[in-house]
Amino acid sequence: MKKLFSLIIALFIAITTPAHAQLNVSINGATQAPIPVAFPNIISDNHGIGAFLGFSYANKVRDVVLADLERSGLFRIINERSYIQKFNGIDDQPIFGDWKVLNAEALVQSAILEEDGNELKLRFKLWDVVSQKELMYEVYTADKENWRRMAHSMADAIYERLTGDKGYFNTVIAYISESGPASRRTKRLAMMDQDGDGHHFLTSGANLVLTPRFSPDMQYIAYLEFVNNKPHVYMYNLRTQKTEILGNFPGMTFAPAFSPDGKYVLMSYAKNGVTDIYEMNLATKESKKLTSGPSIDTSPSYSPDGEKIVFNSDRGGNQQIYVMDRDGSNIERISFRQGSRYATPVWSPRGDYIAFTRMEGKQFYIGVMYPDGSGERTLATGWLVEGPTWSPNGRVIMFHRQNKGSATSNAPIQLYSVDITGQNERLVITPGDASDPAWSPLL
Repeated sequence: MKKLFSLIIALFIAITTPAHAQLNVSINGATQAPIPVAFPNIISDNHGIGAFLGFSYANKVRDVVLADLERSGLFRIINERSYIQKFNGIDDQPIFGDWKVLNAEALVQSAILEEDGNELKLRFKLWDVVSQKELMYEVYTADKENWRRMAHSMADAIYERLTGDKGYFNTVIAYISESGPASRRTKRLAMMDQDGDGHHFLTSGANLVLTPRFSPDMQYIAYLEFVNNKPHVYMYNLRTQKTEILGNFPGMTFAPAFSPDGKYVLMSYAKNGVTDIYEMNLATKESKKLTSGPSIDTSPSYSPDGEKIVFNSDRGGNQQIYVMDRDGSNIERISFRQGSRYATPVWSPRGDYIAFTRMEGKQFYIGVMYPDGSGERTLATGWLVEGPTWSPNGRVIMFHRQNKGSATSNAPIQLYSVDITGQNERLVITPGDASDPAWSPLL
């Protein structure tokens, strides 16, 4: 668990000089060409114990950064075999003509100092090859065990400087790891880096768990757990690795969601065939009922400013998406596609979109719409696709998919990510079947 703890709270120092220029890059369009980036090897002093043992932090950090950037679909790394200039130090001046001839638009120049103690120091410069301007110069320090955090942070910095949007690489994913036959499914709460590294199980599998959600401060995961066949929302403390039940409801509680300030949790409470949405104050444990009536109201999600809540309800006859003020007033339906049912709405961290699961005919769809219900677009489809979750920059969605199985066996359940343009869909590797992903805030 020590490794898990350090994974979550890894600290490093970033010192940034003001940037001189920014490439004008838009990632709103589905046909945006990837930015060609030259990324020479990270220069290493080769004096550390890691180098002595054949473990090159320079190579490992570079591999992680390259994988992050390429996986985003927004960058194309130019093959290093074509590079003309060779850097010997971080202060070497780029020969921009050597990089322009390769059609590079951006150049990464970097060096890492590996000490025999327990510290790494990473320095890097990002250059605009076209304008021959230095875009940024940063210095990171980190304990050696947190070298991957350092690499993800470097990738985030490059992503942000070249696109204008925050990165999302220095994050983790909580999800439900599934195993066993369909009739006796074991479901465990698990967590990993967004690139699949550092996988850990958080629960034993003795009880079925569902729908994990991170608190904004990354201290808790709220989720549904069946204890003695009684389903309730629990809180898992990532620092102490202990759980506690949330509230004292006699009926079933499920579908938790934290407020943007982390002081409240929304959840659905089912009793006597009616399901309503409640908001609980985490400090006082007092709860407030927000919806009422004979309908099933569930899957609530706050807007980023905390002023509104999106949820799905069958109050109109079948599952549709509704938006209401935080106090439960001014409820308005926003989904109207003929012949479709909607579920699992989640508000984007940017506030510009609401992601959802749509069911129509024999197909499932992951899509987005504007908060007023207009501009609906499909991002992914399949026999079963469900459970969208947003990257913290609001540019990528992760979900789970299961294809139709055979008469004798079920198809695997897997995690996928897709850009909000509907492009760059990618499989997210997990040790086994995986569902119900939840993307963390930036670490």
